[in-house]
Amino acid sequence: MKTAVEELSPTRVKLTVEVPFDELRPSLDAAYKKVAQQVRVPGFRPGKVPARIIEQRFGRAVVLEETLNDAVPKLYGQAVDEVDVFPVSQPDIEVTKIEDGDQIEFTAEVDIRPNFDVPDYQGAEVTVDSAEVTDADVDAQLDALRQRFATLTGVERAAANGDFVVMDLRAEIDGENIEEQQANEVSYEVGAGSVLQGLDAALEGLSAGEEKTFKTELVGGANAGDEADVIITVKSVKEKVLPELDDEFAQLASEFDTLDELKASISEQARRNKLIDQVVQAREKALEALLEKIDIPIPDSALKAEVDARKHNLEHQIAESGLSRDAYFRLYQTSEEERFKEFDDNSVRAIKVGFVLDKIVKAEELGVSEQELTNFVVRRAMEMGVQPNQLAQHLADNDQLTMAMVEIVRDKAKSVVGDAAKVVDADGNEVDLKAIYTELNGEPPVVEGEEDAEDTTEE
Repeated sequence: MKTAVEELSPTRVKLTVEVPFDELRPSLDAAYKKVAQQVRVPGFRPGKVPARIIEQRFGRAVVLEETLNDAVPKLYGQAVDEVDVFPVSQPDIEVTKIEDGDQIEFTAEVDIRPNFDVPDYQGAEVTVDSAEVTDADVDAQLDALRQRFATLTGVERAAANGDFVVMDLRAEIDGENIEEQQANEVSYEVGAGSVLQGLDAALEGLSAGEEKTFKTELVGGANAGDEADVIITVKSVKEKVLPELDDEFAQLASEFDTLDELKASISEQARRNKLIDQVVQAREKALEALLEKIDIPIPDSALKAEVDARKHNLEHQIAESGLSRDAYFRLYQTSEEERFKEFDDNSVRAIKVGFVLDKIVKAEELGVSEQELTNFVVRRAMEMGVQPNQLAQHLADNDQLTMAMVEIVRDKAKSVVGDAAKVVDADGNEVDLKAIYTELNGEPPVVEGEEDAEDTTEE
């Protein structure tokens, strides 16, 4: 087999592949067997029709077509390996010559990862947040803990921002009640930011037993997007009461006996979290500094596939939310145009990152051990709330294990870039990532074949 490569653009090539007919023999034999199974010839059992009879009855062209359908995709794969290109799209293949018994020729146009060099990333200077834990950090964690253990107490006053109300709601359009827009005994925190615009303003100042009507746009159901009169009736008003910060609270909210012990634990955990953040920031910022040095053309097909995948996920999320499109985007304080612009920008960066990290993976000869793959599956299963063996089976059944391994080695490559950087914190202090690994993991930084630092710190 002989392959010639023509560069159509920095991101697209045309392969011209010449194949001696003898190399088609396995596919030719398979084609005869397949056709023999499909045809019915008097005097012969299915699958036992001789090749010469098949050619006499149905013609050589039928067999050749089946042969090429089987052989060309395999030959294309071999050609790609031989010329060392990295396809990022499905090829446009055309058989251009068939000389029966002599050779065949076909062309394949395909988008590829462009050629580029990765600049030296040793010693790149990056700045990360300080790992110093302040009183404000501890107080914020304590306040969040108090919120979790808050109680609701009924009050005989009008509802204010931060109060909880129990209410009945119904909607009318031109005086006609909309059945599916009716709900009773709904608990809601005033000021939480409902997708039902105007609800918070309508609730403030209402006491138990009072009713109010306001106009708004419905966000779900058959009348999504229509303007309606929404009638709310407040059943009760409750205020949130936070527990006192004392030893009794420490015993209620944790395994500690005293508030001082709880604070010390929170402080230690906050420090660990900040150290992890320093590692993550060092890797992300070192990678960003590297990306800024490289101009990589993006294949149109790869960009379209990435953007389309993000749009498909968005449509699924909107459908799952049960909200109208306008209400969904209001909920996330954005617009469809802004989200699509993010998709375009983020897709370009994601593809560029993948190209660069894959280069580093190859240069550093990074691989994935069985234990690393197991740890990845276990971690991802915990995040998804499923059993690890279920996720592993799902990945295997859907041919996604390769994608998982790509994600693992790309994370390793990102670690290589981060570890090569010169890292300082916002106060100008040098940050020793190896010392952080040791503090977090109780052991020296890992080497190839073991769990990388980011993986172990997330467990």
